[in-house]
Amino acid sequence: MTVESNTVPHSFVFERPPLADWANEFAALSAGERWPSIADLEALRRASECADGIARPHFVAQSRAVLADGLHYEQRILGGRIATRENNWHDLLNALVWLRYPRTKAALNAAQCADIEKVGPRQRTRAQCAMTHFDEAGAIVLCSDPELIALWDEHDWHGMFWRQREAWNTRIAVLVFGHAILELALQAERFLVAKCIALAATEEQLARLATNASAGHAWVDARIARAIAAGDQLRDPQELRPLPLSGIPGWNPGAANESFFAEAPCFRPLRPGRRYPQPERA
Repeated sequence: MTVESNTVPHSFVFERPPLADWANEFAALSAGERWPSIADLEALRRASECADGIARPHFVAQSRAVLADGLHYEQRILGGRIATRENNWHDLLNALVWLRYPRTKAALNAAQCADIEKVGPRQRTRAQCAMTHFDEAGAIVLCSDPELIALWDEHDWHGMFWRQREAWNTRIAVLVFGHAILELALQAERFLVAKCIALAATEEQLARLATNASAGHAWVDARIARAIAAGDQLRDPQELRPLPLSGIPGWNPGAANESFFAEAPCFRPLRPGRRYPQPERA
């Protein structure tokens, strides 16, 4: 698998978060010696559909002939085809998200196309901006502890990541959804900040996610997709909660030092007047 010169070797980055979360499920792609072909992605799509019964759009190589249909990118997906650039990290990681979270990706696509029908392909609604932010840079945060949400509400990053560091993966967990965030993670030096939907969960649900990731992903996928389809989420980009992923224990070497949370530029204070919606109820 070819890696651009400004990234670290893929065999290393797939060993650390957030890409480590994808390594086992897609080991044939992440550890292979050659770049995955469109045929490889199609084989995975068919296998995924056989496993869960959920239809996904076909991956097709992006070409002049494909783009000649004049359709908006989202409209083409609604018609069943994802134009995918070959030898391209961004599009490869987008494909992996489609494979893991098909319901949420389909709900985003349907909502995007509905707004395109309303305002045309050259304008963007506030909802479209929110959907694009989540699609590219989104994460889903499952939390069972209201105290952690209160710290997050105030951008108390020291409290959330340092004082409560034992809570991570027991009372709070993060599932990265945005393929642009995954692409940025190829660069070891980058600070990662996601735009998040918070989902209320029980400690039992968090424990099941840790022990049966596939079932946990399917449950989260269905829940977030329903919220998007119902218009309960992604109505405005200001509703998305920023979360510096680099502060999560084990995600960045700096997070092992208390001073990191005062010095790293990704830990920004709450802007005056900024308020976030409460977590989506499970």
